[in-house]
Amino acid sequence: MIREKKASSMSGYLPLVLCLGGLVASVVGFFHLDGHGVAGLVGVILVVGLSVLGLVGLFVVNPNESKVLQLFGAYVGTVTGTGLRWANPFLTKRRVSVRIRNFETGKLKVNDLRGNPIEIGCVVVWKVVDTAEALFNVDDFEDFVQVQSEAALRNLATGYPYDAHDTGEESMTGNTAEISAKLRTEIHDRLEKAGVEVIEARISHMAYSPEIAAAMLQRQQASAVVAARQKIVEGAVGMVEDALDLLGRKNVVDLDEDRKAVMVSNLLVVLCSDTHTQPVVNTGTLNR
Repeated sequence: MIREKKASSMSGYLPLVLCLGGLVASVVGFFHLDGHGVAGLVGVILVVGLSVLGLVGLFVVNPNESKVLQLFGAYVGTVTGTGLRWANPFLTKRRVSVRIRNFETGKLKVNDLRGNPIEIGCVVVWKVVDTAEALFNVDDFEDFVQVQSEAALRNLATGYPYDAHDTGEESMTGNTAEISAKLRTEIHDRLEKAGVEVIEARISHMAYSPEIAAAMLQRQQASAVVAARQKIVEGAVGMVEDALDLLGRKNVVDLDEDRKAVMVSNLLVVLCSDTHTQPVVNTGTLNR
C-alpha cells in the first residue's frame, strides 16, 4: 500500500526568470558570435537547451489541487503548495483534485429484508485525502467510488425492511437517520483503501417497485385506518366513562347495570360511526 508523502519543490518564479533570461541571452549571443566560431555556437545551443529544460520543470498547482510526481514510474511525492512551482524537469506531474465532490447513484432495484422489491438511491459526498492511494492502489478511483457506493447501498438495503410491521423494529422509512449513518460508515470502509474520505451519505430515493407499489399502498392505508380506529375507540371509551361519572355525581338519573350497558352501546355507536347517526324517538318508557 503506497501512502502519500510530501515532495520537495520550489517557487517557480525565480527559475522562470532565469530560463527566460537564458533564452534572451542565447538569442543575443547568437547574433554576436563574431569570431567565436564553433565554441560560441555550442555555448548558445547549450544555454538554449538548459533554459528549455528548466521551463519544462515549471508547473501550476491550483487551490484544492495536488500534483503527484513520478520519476520514471517511481512515486516521488505529492506537491500541495499552490501557485507556480518548479521541480526536476524529468518528473511527470499528475493532477489530482482534492475538492469535495458528490455522486448520486441511479435508482437501484433490490430486495429488502422481507424480499420485497424496492427502488433505492443515495447521494455520497466525498473527497480525496491521500493522492498516492487514489492513483496507485486502485485502477480508477472515481469509478471505484461509484461501484463501491452502489454495492454498499445494495448490501445495506437487503439488511433492513422497507417499513416496520412491529413496534421497535428498525426500518428504512422509520429510521432514516440511523440508516444513513450506517450507509456512510459502510461506504467509507470500502473506499478508505483508495484514499477517499466519505463526508456524508444520504438516501435520496426510496420506494416500492411498481409491480407491488399498489398492493403495499393498500396495506399502508389499511394500517392507517386501523390506527385511526384505535384512537377513535380510545377517545369514545373515555367520553363514555366521563358521561357516566358525571351523571352519577350529579344524580341526574339512577341507572342499573342493564341500562348502563344499553347507554354505553348507544354512545359508542354514535361516537365511532363513520356516518351521521339518525336519532330514534322513544315514545314508550325507558324499558319499552
